[in-house]
Amino acid sequence: MIYVLQNVIYCMLFILMVRIGVGNNALNGLYFYPKAVRERVYELGLTDRQTVKKKKIIFMTAFYIVMLTAILLIIGLWNGVRDFWTGYIQALVMLEVMNWFDGIVIDKIWVAKSKFWVIAGTEDIPFVQTWKQVLKKRIILSLIWIVGAAVISGLVLLIF
Repeated sequence: MIYVLQNVIYCMLFILMVRIGVGNNALNGLYFYPKAVRERVYELGLTDRQTVKKKKIIFMTAFYIVMLTAILLIIGLWNGVRDFWTGYIQALVMLEVMNWFDGIVIDKIWVAKSKFWVIAGTEDIPFVQTWKQVLKKRIILSLIWIVGAAVISGLVLLIF
């Protein structure tokens, strides 16, 4: 049961990071959008490429630091893991849950159903991934997380 709670906390942290990153304006997260939407926004003069690039670098740096720190603390400190395979399995489960949570809950529910993510002047451009796109991306990330979990488990052993 504790592992379910930890995964819920990790996914809520994911949502919180995205919410903080975009604040009260979807334009702050323009780097999440397809190229066609970004190009239209630039044409409309709502923002520029340099601003979007800077915001992406700031957000992604903070996001990766916070999410990596959180998973290390959960596995290494909260769970007290001291062997590679236990850490690997815990990291893999957390990364996969986060991966599919992002694709299904964030992309297909939050982004697809909320008017917040619609940018004025781009309403005619699809910006929500299709189920086929979500599945393809999540499967690729699932494979990447097989390696990522090993890295995280190794870091847990080094740090704790």
